[in-house]
Amino acid sequence: MKVIKFKKKEKYKYKRKVIIKDLTLKILVGIHNFEKKKKQRVKFNIEILTDPYVSANSKDLNTILNYEEVVMEITKLTDSKHHKLLEDLAENIFNIIFKNKLVKKIVIKLEKLDILKKTKSVGIEVSKTKL
Repeated sequence: MKVIKFKKKEKYKYKRKVIIKDLTLKILVGIHNFEKKKKQRVKFNIEILTDPYVSANSKDLNTILNYEEVVMEITKLTDSKHHKLLEDLAENIFNIIFKNKLVKKIVIKLEKLDILKKTKSVGIEVSKTKL
């Protein structure tokens, strides 16, 4: 018996990414007492890969990820409570964004801009992929 392999007839490999770059918010984050009392600037850079097999359709906005809504949700999250760690904040952002069924992978980079005088910023970068 001969096994015949069929090649896919796709001409392109397609990837769609939503980018939120340099969103800067004053938020309460950190474990030190002064960080619990005074807001500090945190810069958010987020890349969100969406399902490449769902075609964007201007007549059906459920086919796209609305970056304005993502920014509003992050702003609401950071206004609502103090986060002890940037890692906690990142996990909460993952939970919000992954509610959208189109989302396949998220990369989040969070940077505290004013915490260490000898640095431009310090922070974390975390990625999570839906299996």
